[in-house]
Amino acid sequence: MTADSLKSTRLPAQRDEAKAGLVGAARGGLANLVGAVIAAVAGVGVTWLVARSLGPEQAGSFFAATSAFVLAGSIARLGTSTALVYWPARLRAQGHPELIRACLRAGLVPVAALSIVLAIVLWFAAPHYFPHYQAPLRVLAVFLPLAALAEALLATTRGYRMMRPTVVLDKISRSGGQLLGIGLLALFGFTASVAEWAFAWALPYVFIFIAAAVLVGRKVPRTGPSHGMAGEFWRFTAPRAIASGAQTALQRVDVMLVAALAGLVPAAAYAVAGRFIVVGQLANGAISQAVQPRLAESLSIGDRATARGLYQTATAWLVLISWPLHLLVLNYAGFYLKFFGPAYVSAVPAVRILALGMLIGTGCGMVDIVLSMAGRTTWNLMNVLIALGTMITLDVLLIPALGIVGAAIGLAAAVVVNNLLPLAQLGISLRLHPFGKQTLTAMALAGFSFGVIPVLTGPAGAGLGIAAYALGLWLLSTRLELAVILAARRRRAR
Repeated sequence: MTADSLKSTRLPAQRDEAKAGLVGAARGGLANLVGAVIAAVAGVGVTWLVARSLGPEQAGSFFAATSAFVLAGSIARLGTSTALVYWPARLRAQGHPELIRACLRAGLVPVAALSIVLAIVLWFAAPHYFPHYQAPLRVLAVFLPLAALAEALLATTRGYRMMRPTVVLDKISRSGGQLLGIGLLALFGFTASVAEWAFAWALPYVFIFIAAAVLVGRKVPRTGPSHGMAGEFWRFTAPRAIASGAQTALQRVDVMLVAALAGLVPAAAYAVAGRFIVVGQLANGAISQAVQPRLAESLSIGDRATARGLYQTATAWLVLISWPLHLLVLNYAGFYLKFFGPAYVSAVPAVRILALGMLIGTGCGMVDIVLSMAGRTTWNLMNVLIALGTMITLDVLLIPALGIVGAAIGLAAAVVVNNLLPLAQLGISLRLHPFGKQTLTAMALAGFSFGVIPVLTGPAGAGLGIAAYALGLWLLSTRLELAVILAARRRRAR
């Protein structure tokens, strides 16, 4: 058989495999998106209750403390949120599932040790370095080891292509539990301190940790070596460990800087202004968590065609979900902020700057995840550090003079840097990019429906934009690969 005939017989099989990968990713992505919607509603609900019930100063204390907690948790996880997806997926694809137990041991033991150390450090450092929110931060420090280990364990389940534990435990149970606890305090805790609000917010992590540990204990093979993977595991993970902490710092440290340089009241306004970013990131996380193990598998065996198709289609879906949100917030920033209370309306300029930055960031898709799944974790590290340095430098220079507008400029600039750098690296090194026909179509449809129409028609533009968007989705469903989502739904229904 000639080389040409061999190639011709492979192509249909590769196309079928790529289509099957898309359907599988869509199936996991659909479940994640349902969970992301619930988590987004719960997150906005928590922000609304805190902003309305505590007032700007105490709300600023709560938001600064939770930002410090999330940042410390990301550092404690040491990049295992990516590594414990990458290695189980890779080892299974290459026919060595017996090594997963050693891989898990190599990752979880350091996470447990570091999280305990960081919890102790936060407890004793809070009165000296974070005096304005020391009480809620001390409460949150107690929960830090459980939160870090829960996230790492859930990542392991995703390495087995199991999306349901992340959806049910993290997105629904944790977010819903936080909303329930905060809601009960808002209704009945008239004399509750900010520390008690922090306790109610962190308590669901206990349940998540126990449930995730049981799931992983049942899934990971009980036989096989328990040692021998540490060196290879940490050669991949070490750059990602620093990058993960820096990535979270990009999302959280600006609230802490505003609190330190401008005060708790501006910190509360800035946290409220950026709440829509967290909602958009939930969509990104929902899609990327579903696609991540399949990217790792395809790139580990050199199947760039499948990886390219996954990346471009996932980016199109991300644009379809996130761009309407960012464009609506951009055009109706005043209405968005009034929802949280009149004390926060002054943050309109900051909201618009952040929305512009997020349009660029989401337009690049899960570019950092693709880079990591290709094994370029050192590149990813350098990109995140450059972006973080950009944000901190601009924040320190601009916040004293411009307040939260300066912080918004810093974060928007960092988002642009953190997406365009890896985008160029993927294009040059692997010939991968997100701008396929589906992505460009999604950008044009969302931009016209939620960008052009509201500008031309004013307050009525949101309704007209939604109608135009729905019509466009129906007419362009084939080009946008929406049939894949329908196929995934049919398979779930069986």
